[in-house]
Amino acid sequence: MLPLRDNVPTRTFPVVTVALIVANFMVWFWELSGRGLDYHVVKDGFYPCSVQGPCETVVVKGQPIAHHLSWLESTFTSMFMHGSWEHILGNMLFLWIFGNNVEDALGKARFIFWYLAAGVVASGTQAFVTLHFGTVRDASIPNIGASGAIAGVLGAYFVLLPRARVLTLIFFFIFREIPAVWFLGIWIALQAWQGGIGITHPDETGGVAVFAHIGGFAFGFLTVNFVKKRRPLQPTW
Repeated sequence: MLPLRDNVPTRTFPVVTVALIVANFMVWFWELSGRGLDYHVVKDGFYPCSVQGPCETVVVKGQPIAHHLSWLESTFTSMFMHGSWEHILGNMLFLWIFGNNVEDALGKARFIFWYLAAGVVASGTQAFVTLHFGTVRDASIPNIGASGAIAGVLGAYFVLLPRARVLTLIFFFIFREIPAVWFLGIWIALQAWQGGIGITHPDETGGVAVFAHIGGFAFGFLTVNFVKKRRPLQPTW
């Protein structure tokens, strides 16, 4: 399912949401330039093993790369990095559709700090699960992407706008308006299902850090009512 737009307006232009999208694309083009995508993912991604080692040496194009950023630095660099055009375009679409209304409810300054906190919790959740249930090799795979922080936005939207509707591309040219609680509920249910598989068979999740999604969503769901400044505007159709 691919969301196209929702039916909730905002009071002001979502400056922070747009700035986050621009920042992600700037980092993406930086990844593509210079020494290349693989090198930057390995060098600047977040490794669970950097929290608690040991870490295996990663080899890129026959060259071993043993030194990467510390867990503190990479927690923040990794949440602005992506691994493919599909990865970044999908994440930025979700951030654009759902982020503007959460920003409207929290206020601009509060939203940026809350968004980064969601990303930190997401990375921490993934690291905890990997270190407790995975192998040294699993913990030595770099995690990248804004989806953990964006999952926090989705969790907040689920709480703030249960009556919203999302115009969704379901299959090829089939479009449907779906209640946001159903769209987001199905999304998090799929993450939970994949997470259950990932604990016993991590190779079957396709390299997706599903526990980062679960942790981010839980953070947004549980905290948004404590940090919001006002109710978002209500759906228009």
